[in-house]
Amino acid sequence: MTAPRHPPPPSPTRAARAFEEIYEAEFDVVTSYFARRTADPQTAADLTADTFVAAITSFGTFDRSRGTARGWVLGIARRVFAQHCEAVTRGRSVVARIHGRRVLDTDEIADLVTRIDAEREGRELIAAMAALSPADREVIELVDLVGMTPKDAAKVLGMSSGALRIRLFRVRGKVRDLASNGGQR
Repeated sequence: MTAPRHPPPPSPTRAARAFEEIYEAEFDVVTSYFARRTADPQTAADLTADTFVAAITSFGTFDRSRGTARGWVLGIARRVFAQHCEAVTRGRSVVARIHGRRVLDTDEIADLVTRIDAEREGRELIAAMAALSPADREVIELVDLVGMTPKDAAKVLGMSSGALRIRLFRVRGKVRDLASNGGQR
């Protein structure tokens, strides 16, 4: 019996180019994802950087046959944000939070403030949907705000495509009801 043949691993230069393509294609999506969750440019920049550090360290495990690069990177972003929320909830000291931060220059702050302003409607929509469960909010965000296909969003959320489509249909109805009632259930 012969062992199954696997393609050779990509050369470091080919892998670096492949990651660079993903980085360039998904950087704005990831930054917008965090800009909808925070109004602080430094936090948005730090979380975006943390996401891509995690992505590059796990790039060898990325398999295009299992989903899109956007879904893979947003899955990492979700975990980075969850870790950030846990750290903030644990009440880290200000000194520990500032330690290791790269201070943004004026142009970077201006760019992030512009992006945060551009995502204001997204933040307002997320705030208005506070009556929804966190899982329902994520479904709406990934499909309607980020623009992922339901199939890709289902992979990010770890659910079947059929279950996500049913949830999306129901959640959109709830959102219509919330909008017609001024955000009140």
